[in-house]
Amino acid sequence: MDLYTLFPTISTSFIVISAILVAIGWALIVQGKRDAHKKVMIWGAIAALLFFIIYVSRTAFVGNTSWGGSDEMKIYYQIFLIFHIVLATVAAVFGITTLVLAFRERFAKHRKWGRVTASIWFVTAITGVVVYVLLYILYPGGHTKPVWDVILGA
Repeated sequence: MDLYTLFPTISTSFIVISAILVAIGWALIVQGKRDAHKKVMIWGAIAALLFFIIYVSRTAFVGNTSWGGSDEMKIYYQIFLIFHIVLATVAAVFGITTLVLAFRERFAKHRKWGRVTASIWFVTAITGVVVYVLLYILYPGGHTKPVWDVILGA
């Protein structure tokens, strides 16, 4: 495994871990275990944050991976990728909002937001894994320049 696949593998693993922790946290709150729910959900948020840090660092310093499949499939991949990115952005905003509501002890709103946020997060995690499988397993592509090189014209 090279540098180009190591970071995506690690970051995708953090998304999967985050989704699993959110599922466990949801089960815990249904069982009335508030303290355990809180701890697990915080760890889920930390796992998501670690994903984000690794992803942004990789994009800035290593670059992204370009599509390696056929030109005929590229448009479908791009549409799927845009769907995933929009969903991930919505999930992040919802996740932060849900966490803030919990920390402010606004539990009625937290409960309503939490159900939606968790559902969106599960779909985001699944689509993220699909993007990973497409780019690094099924159709390995080339690598673009790091964002810094693009910005600085290197």
